[in-house]
Amino acid sequence: MDVLYFAWVRERIGLPKERIETNAATVSDLVAELSAREERYAAAFADLSALRVALDQELSDFDAPLSGVREVAFFPPMTGG
Repeated sequence: MDVLYFAWVRERIGLPKERIETNAATVSDLVAELSAREERYAAAFADLSALRVALDQELSDFDAPLSGVREVAFFPPMTGG
């Protein structure tokens, strides 16, 4: 699965995108798995209320299942202007 990071999430992790193999059942499980990798991931995912997630380019929730998902994107909330 491809995992994409945008804005300050990308800055904290230091990568715009990575391909990972995971057995995570939900987005929350994936976040826990990534956070356990290194401190930079833990820092990026420390406050989930400051993050949004999209699965295959559709906004979703952190309790959403990952079965069949090809792309997960994490980004801060967007504001219009």
